[in-house]
Amino acid sequence: MQLAYVSLPGRGANDRFLAALAGAAQAAGLRLAGTVQTNPEREGRVKCDMDLRVLPDGPVLRISEDRGNGARGCRLDAGVLEAAVLGVAAALPGADLLLVNKFGKQESEGRGFAPLIAEALSRGIPVLAGVNGLNLPAFQAFADGLAMPLPADQAAVMGWCQRACRLQPA
Repeated sequence: MQLAYVSLPGRGANDRFLAALAGAAQAAGLRLAGTVQTNPEREGRVKCDMDLRVLPDGPVLRISEDRGNGARGCRLDAGVLEAAVLGVAAALPGADLLLVNKFGKQESEGRGFAPLIAEALSRGIPVLAGVNGLNLPAFQAFADGLAMPLPADQAAVMGWCQRACRLQPA
């Protein structure tokens, strides 16, 4: 089983790191299934939007709900997240690697990408996930202690991806 994760401090750090990694991995010839997230700022709003790009080549789906500046709590549109999961599931059979931008609350509760992560691993497809500190205990429980933490270093993570996919760097 090839399961690894990155957990970088700072708002949006995992998202930026994994988006850059996805571009480099695709340029290196890896066939990716999964998602990367961007967080565009909105004029006049306190909170940014959350957009997922379904790999390898789209679409981009807005997974955040605009509930206004005074709203509190989760802004995730779980229905749109599930649509993203379906899009990723369609790309999984031809993938070398499943890249999941965030193992979050939905996954912690067995929803979202959790079943697809398990499916990929059962098919022998390596999985790389972004995990924030809040969800790290749930991710480690999900992984049953078998997930490898990776450093915040693009070259090291790319090396893991290539080894996990049995592709050696040139």
